Amino acid sequence: MSLILLKSIQKPKRSFLTQKLVSKFSSRLHYKGTSWSPERDTNYKLPDVRDIIQEDKIFEALEKTKKKAKDKYAIKEILEKAKDHALLKNIKEDLKDEFVQGLTLEETATLLNMDTKNKDLLDELFNTALFIKQRIYGNRIVLFAPLYVSNYCTGGCLYCGYRGSNTDIPRSKLTKQELINEVIALENQGHKRILMLTGEHPIYPFDEFLDALKTAYAVKSPPHGEIRRINVEIPALSVSDFKRLKATNCVGTYTLFQETYHRDSFNKMHPNGAKSDYEYRLLTMDRAQIGGMDDIGIGALYGLFDYRFEVLSLLQHAQHLDKAYHAGPHTISVPRIRPAKNTPLAYNPPYAIDDITFKKIVAILRCSVPYTGMILSTRETTEMRKEVMKLGVSQISAGSITSVGSYSKEKQNSESKGQFSISDQRNTDQVIQDLLKDGFVPSFCTGCYRLGRTGENFMKIAKKGDIANMCLPNALTTTAEYLIDYAPKETAKIGWETISKELPNIPNPSTRELTRKNIEKIKKGQRDLYL
Repeated sequence: MSLILLKSIQKPKRSFLTQKLVSKFSSRLHYKGTSWSPERDTNYKLPDVRDIIQEDKIFEALEKTKKKAKDKYAIKEILEKAKDHALLKNIKEDLKDEFVQGLTLEETATLLNMDTKNKDLLDELFNTALFIKQRIYGNRIVLFAPLYVSNYCTGGCLYCGYRGSNTDIPRSKLTKQELINEVIALENQGHKRILMLTGEHPIYPFDEFLDALKTAYAVKSPPHGEIRRINVEIPALSVSDFKRLKATNCVGTYTLFQETYHRDSFNKMHPNGAKSDYEYRLLTMDRAQIGGMDDIGIGALYGLFDYRFEVLSLLQHAQHLDKAYHAGPHTISVPRIRPAKNTPLAYNPPYAIDDITFKKIVAILRCSVPYTGMILSTRETTEMRKEVMKLGVSQISAGSITSVGSYSKEKQNSESKGQFSISDQRNTDQVIQDLLKDGFVPSFCTGCYRLGRTGENFMKIAKKGDIANMCLPNALTTTAEYLIDYAPKETAKIGWETISKELPNIPNPSTRELTRKNIEKIKKGQRDLYL
């Protein structure tokens, strides 16, 4: 699909008076919160959203770099810079202990304007992305599973199967016992990390979700089943509710997608519901940081608007968070729109992304925001997931089901009940076995979360490129746990061979020896050993 003429779609400029009134009105809305998450704390200040997503600069960068994107030497220079920053080359000495910078808006725009038909340059981009991912995170891939606790929703998102007006989807929420059964089913697969999700509806209030978090975190099952980290993907919260979420002491990362950063497109895709307020949603991560949730995940849903605009907006958003709170996004997700029952737009998205462009997006994000974890869901096919894991992805879901209450009933994914259709139907063990065969180390690690390596503390390590020194040891110990407790014989054989091969790759001798001893302790029955 040809790219749109960017200049022709810019929103007409408002008068100064109109801008002032809109900004004043929006600020009042921001401090009220929503009916699902009202604001009880107004003693804080929020930035102007126009200082976060600067559409004019994005359009200008895309237009300005069209010619430069045809220059292979200019592209190579940008990729070399991205690689140097991952190695801390040509970085001022006083900055080396602070961060590894990514790319500028203009440099990223140049890469986005690259012709995907130029295979040589594209391969160089892909190789650079893999190099950076390996440099910062190593060859481990973190695994998790989504857990939907309710699909009631008042939202009007036109692309979502769970939107409130879709009467073709059966609605339900988990009782406490059903939730326990779901968590046990996930633990029996070997999962230690889950992503809990819910829609926005008074039938399932935020207080009930907080109770569900505590219930899920407390579930234990034989032989050594437990959830050690819960990430959440739930509606936008007020500052006061972010404080309550943090106080549960069982939440790792709070994730929320802007869906599309293009204001006009956002308004069209969200005609009603609390989510229809563009500014309130965009400022969610600022409220999260103010409320003490310092590990946050952002993302755009590709297919709603020009992917180039979305990537540059993500970069601006990440840079804002990094500058304001000294902690950019812990994760960036890269979902594409997938079909959902009785959701016409999901079958025919306005800006559909082909596979080669999707791979390009993943690689450019890895080069532009090198320190962030990149998440890939089972929206993508098995083949595509295998390909983009070589382009910078560091976390994937495994054995996912997007309908409520289906793990314990062992029901397969169904487009008729889920939020969207699943393309990768492999179970968790099949995903793990394929990772091992492809040279990756599966990881259920939750060490950073439990040791306080979150937010700014995590970023100081990741941006120096030092987090891999902890990732590989913890990946090997959690893999050993899985092989003993849950793996079939074939997976166990490949897994122990991988551990033997990877253990010598731990660069620090004392860390290597400690990891070896931890694995021996795991073989004797100990669990949850981490650096």
